[in-house]
Amino acid sequence: MSEHLHTALRLAADGLPVLPLRRGKVPFGNCPACSRNACGGRPNMKHPGRCTCPAPCHGWAAATTDITVLRSREWAHAWWEAAAVAYHPGGAGLTVVDLDNPAAIAWARASLPATQTVATTRGEHWIYQGAIQSVNAVREGVDIKSTMSYARYLGPGTGTITALPDAVRELAVRESARVRTAPQAVSVPVPAGGGACRHRTPAFLERGIAMGEQQIADARSAVHATVYRTFLAVLSTHGRCGCLTDAHVARLFSAAQAKGESPRHCTDAWTNARTRLGL
Repeated sequence: MSEHLHTALRLAADGLPVLPLRRGKVPFGNCPACSRNACGGRPNMKHPGRCTCPAPCHGWAAATTDITVLRSREWAHAWWEAAAVAYHPGGAGLTVVDLDNPAAIAWARASLPATQTVATTRGEHWIYQGAIQSVNAVREGVDIKSTMSYARYLGPGTGTITALPDAVRELAVRESARVRTAPQAVSVPVPAGGGACRHRTPAFLERGIAMGEQQIADARSAVHATVYRTFLAVLSTHGRCGCLTDAHVARLFSAAQAKGESPRHCTDAWTNARTRLGL
């Protein structure tokens, strides 16, 4: 039994939904049975629970407390290749305030009640009882990880978990509309003619978005680069004709986040692609 599987089984027995992470701190890619959306829909996207795939290939939604699943043949390869164990905070009724630098830690110590604290590579995780929506960059160096997100397990930490404070809830509510990038309003030049897609028919755009989603979903490595190349391809084809909508961009961002990309990384990749194309 691998060390990571041993840790995962212990955490699952305590009620914490867990999943393996590969190198780069990202979930495993979709298995062959789910490639090209053959499973009918990834559960961490628009249709939760539609896919019944037993493999750990659906991002945060793969997290489970089912010991039988964790020890199954379908998960065996992932545990042997895993670089870390992650968990779904929201699935356990928890919220992780991810503090990424000393300034963020200083803010938390001055503004938030004490709770269980876990040291990270660059900062600390403050873990509270209570689940809310996940939002990144609510302050400089501060992310909130709870529902539809995962956090790396880095040990039991110190202190006792306390109730989620109103200060964190208010940050999530106040900042989510401004910070969340899926869906994100996108401004692209709209040509004369009402912005209709000049590339044939709406079906052409739909195929392009679907192919972009699948390209990201199929990435087994170099996820950052794949996301950027996909955004670049979509924008180079449709970025000037005015046919892209918030819903189209949200689908691409959702596909990227399902592979472990943060909203901040999605925004950066989208902005960089637009800049390269002069949009």
